[in-house]
Amino acid sequence: MRGPVGLPFVWGPAMSRISVFQRSWSLTGALILLLSAIATAAQFSPAEIAERSRWEDFLRNANIVGAVQLGEEEAVTTPWKLTLQKDGVVRHGLWKNVSGSPRGIVDSWLYEIAAYNLDKLLGLGMVPPTVQKRFRGMAGSCQLWIEDSAVLKKRLQEGLSSKVLDKPQWLRLAYIQQLFDNLIGNEDRHQGNVLITPDERSFLIDHSRTFRTTKEFKEILPFSGEKFPGVAVMRELPRALVEKVKALDERSIREAVGKTLSGKEIGAILARKELILKEIDRLIAEHGEAAVLY
Repeated sequence: MRGPVGLPFVWGPAMSRISVFQRSWSLTGALILLLSAIATAAQFSPAEIAERSRWEDFLRNANIVGAVQLGEEEAVTTPWKLTLQKDGVVRHGLWKNVSGSPRGIVDSWLYEIAAYNLDKLLGLGMVPPTVQKRFRGMAGSCQLWIEDSAVLKKRLQEGLSSKVLDKPQWLRLAYIQQLFDNLIGNEDRHQGNVLITPDERSFLIDHSRTFRTTKEFKEILPFSGEKFPGVAVMRELPRALVEKVKALDERSIREAVGKTLSGKEIGAILARKELILKEIDRLIAEHGEAAVLY
């Protein structure tokens, strides 16, 4: 199946014996993660998700021992790949401080942090840990670099078969991604901001062009049958996720995102929430609840 804007929605169960957060596990731990991953089809494993607070602290407080700026061919916002070191641990982080409308499009590093915190609030585990960090005297977002990964576009060029994109479990997670992008008003999901790991897990990055507040983004969802006729959108969703979306209100969102979003931006999220729930109701009416919610 192909998704809107030419994006093949790629998802994969988190069944690697090698964590993207840590490089080794005991045999017993690996087996436990394998069984958990099969049950949940999560991208980050339960053990990795349990480590998020540690990696958030690492990103905030690690010393910067190296920095390389990425070119526009790699990322249009020309962020920096930082080498971070703390307590003998060395990892990389992607730092950006884009703001305003440098290319005529609203772009903000604060949205990177807000997207991560909303991912946490909904319990998705799709967005790598992201925090605020100062670099060269400037504030910006710093996201944990997923080692050994490549963007979807490159993986397809290298020979990743498009047939694997049609696996049922990957399609289900694609529908979750559609819901998330609809909620955050993401107009910039494409093959260059979906990461694929060697074990064919996928992660969502680059959320600086999200949380739109214009009339268009409060009346029509970015991923919708209205915008992309004939394309399956949010066709199957976890019942628990839908319930979490229903429970979203101004207070819960504000507690999750803090000062990274304005009241106007939170209001636009809530407007899109209602559009999402309306679309889910339509799908249920057309296909039956059992065929839409699981």
